Amino acid sequence: MVVQTLRSATAATIAYVIALRLSPEPAPLTAPLTALLVVQVTFYATLTNGIRRVNSVVAGVLVAIAFSVLVGLTWWSLALLIVAALAVGHLVRVDEYVAEVAISAMLVLGVTTVGFTAWARIVETLIGAVVGTACNLLLPPPVWVDEAGRSIEDLARRVRQLMLRMGEEAGGRIPWERAAERLHEARRLDHDIVQVDAALRQAEDSLRLNPRVKEGLLHRVVLRTGLDTLEICTVVLRVLARSFTDLAKARGPEELFPARVGATVEQLLSEIADAVVSFAVLVTTHLSENAESAEARLSAELHTAAGTRDRLAELLQEEIRKDWAHWQLLGAVLTETTRIIDELNTEHRTRRLLEELDRVSRGQRAKRPRLALLRDRLGVQEELWRNHAGFGERPR
Repeated sequence: MVVQTLRSATAATIAYVIALRLSPEPAPLTAPLTALLVVQVTFYATLTNGIRRVNSVVAGVLVAIAFSVLVGLTWWSLALLIVAALAVGHLVRVDEYVAEVAISAMLVLGVTTVGFTAWARIVETLIGAVVGTACNLLLPPPVWVDEAGRSIEDLARRVRQLMLRMGEEAGGRIPWERAAERLHEARRLDHDIVQVDAALRQAEDSLRLNPRVKEGLLHRVVLRTGLDTLEICTVVLRVLARSFTDLAKARGPEELFPARVGATVEQLLSEIADAVVSFAVLVTTHLSENAESAEARLSAELHTAAGTRDRLAELLQEEIRKDWAHWQLLGAVLTETTRIIDELNTEHRTRRLLEELDRVSRGQRAKRPRLALLRDRLGVQEELWRNHAGFGERPR
């Protein structure tokens, strides 16, 4: 926050000093205002915001010039001006700066010397946009990959804690109200995913067009596919919590599971919970050696969990033979835990990663065929694919 404040203040001050020399206005405040709005958290956001803001101001000035020549300033022409400016803003696709088109048009139309003010407005906007972009080049914004990685790991740990609590209660007599509380906890994980997704989007923007970053595409895809997998796991966990709740209602005062089955369910959920955290560590680690160690640990934990799952399947089969009353719910527990194990599987993750890399690459080729051809000649794309397993090195 402190760094961002200093960057914004520096850009605005420099823009104002330059505008004092180049703009005919005695107090060219449009330049520092533009620089302040253009300097965003990431370089990609700075560049895209600068372009959109310049477009919005130029469009507003042109609309004002047209109205000043045709009708001048009256109450009805002002209303028409605002409608026309907002329509033009949507037409030129300036996104959140649509209102800026109307503001620029009103400011320019409201003065007598239209041509003089229009030129000053455009000059000041260009100065602010250029200074804001240059400030991000000289004072590079941070790369938010570490923050996104920590948010993903925090989400995995919250999932783990919920799994452990559900496992501890699986072997005892719990009222369905308590099981329903776990279901509500699982639903609240959706809010956590939204927050992690916002942090990840910021990290993705910080990797785009950033000269400090190598293999930005790979880092974005690794984190995004990792979050997608965790999101699927939380959905399945919510379904599992629903199965526990329904089973608690059906059992009434009886135990949720027989003693041996309950102990095995607790062990299985504990092992899966550890694997979830290991998976998060794997997708957020940035050194090849650490990635190999994390992948080996995850594979071992999943292998152990699969063995416990098979033992649980045998116990549930025996239980169903004795009592068919709740076979659907018991089978659902086995199905849902199996789904989480499959989602965390390293081969499944590698396949999804390659598919996403291929999808993103095809999209880039379709949007920018010439740039894709140049990258192929430089061997960038081949390097990304060759290093997909080790993740390369995280940008500093």
